[in-house]
Amino acid sequence: MKLGDNVILKWLNSYHYFLIFRLLVKYKLEEFQQISDTATMLKLENISIHYGDTPALSAINLEFQPNKTTILIGPSGCGKSTLLRLIAGLIKAEIGSIIVEGSTLTSENITALRHRMGYVIQEGGLFPHLTVRDNVTLMACYLSWPAIKIETRLHELAELVHITPNFFNRYPSELSGGQRQRVSLMRALMLDPDLLLLDEPLGALDPMIRFDLQQELKEIFNRLDKTVIMVTHDIAEAAFFADHIVLMRDGQLIQQGTLAELAKTPTEAFVTQFINAQRSPLAMLDKALS
Repeated sequence: MKLGDNVILKWLNSYHYFLIFRLLVKYKLEEFQQISDTATMLKLENISIHYGDTPALSAINLEFQPNKTTILIGPSGCGKSTLLRLIAGLIKAEIGSIIVEGSTLTSENITALRHRMGYVIQEGGLFPHLTVRDNVTLMACYLSWPAIKIETRLHELAELVHITPNFFNRYPSELSGGQRQRVSLMRALMLDPDLLLLDEPLGALDPMIRFDLQQELKEIFNRLDKTVIMVTHDIAEAAFFADHIVLMRDGQLIQQGTLAELAKTPTEAFVTQFINAQRSPLAMLDKALS
């Protein structure tokens, strides 16, 4: 990939966040109702989407429980990120319904949900022309939070993700990959959302940094007790984070459950093949080190 291609990809990722920002601020609300602890926080019913003639999602029926971490996993192009963008409101379903706490989402009530949602996209998607402070506090400033509240929240989140205040005036280009992901998480958590969406947040990091951030993210998820939906292609990462795993292929849900359930009682051969394909390199490494 050329240098110019990398720049374009970074700007496209930032543009994805801009789309979310534009959706969030379409209606400026003074009060936001917190999502209560119900049996099902978010429910997708018979969701279908096509890209041209190609089905991206086909008859998706899925429930997300409050304060649990659900991992969407599957091969590249299976529809994981499309499903996450649908939940974030970046794309609309051609068929089907999204239901929150028993109420079907409509154009009239969806804005309130978007304000209760944080989204970390691939490679972070920070605005390159904004400092760390401005990236993180963008929505809070738009919503006219008091300056002291913004500053307090900024420092709370910095402590949470292990970013020191001397980074606040730096730009994304002056940060390492791990630091950019930490800042992206701060931005997603700024409004204290009930629902946190993460699209392969660690996929572009080197193994050592990725390992450290996995530990930190797990601790953050446990500490904040939020509903988390995360996309990954790594079965080990899925097992590490997940209360519930959703395996996808070709825009369809193949099987749900814990990793043990998927491994011990696969619904079809693909489930076993997918798990074994990721076990093989680890087995080879273990044999080489033994």
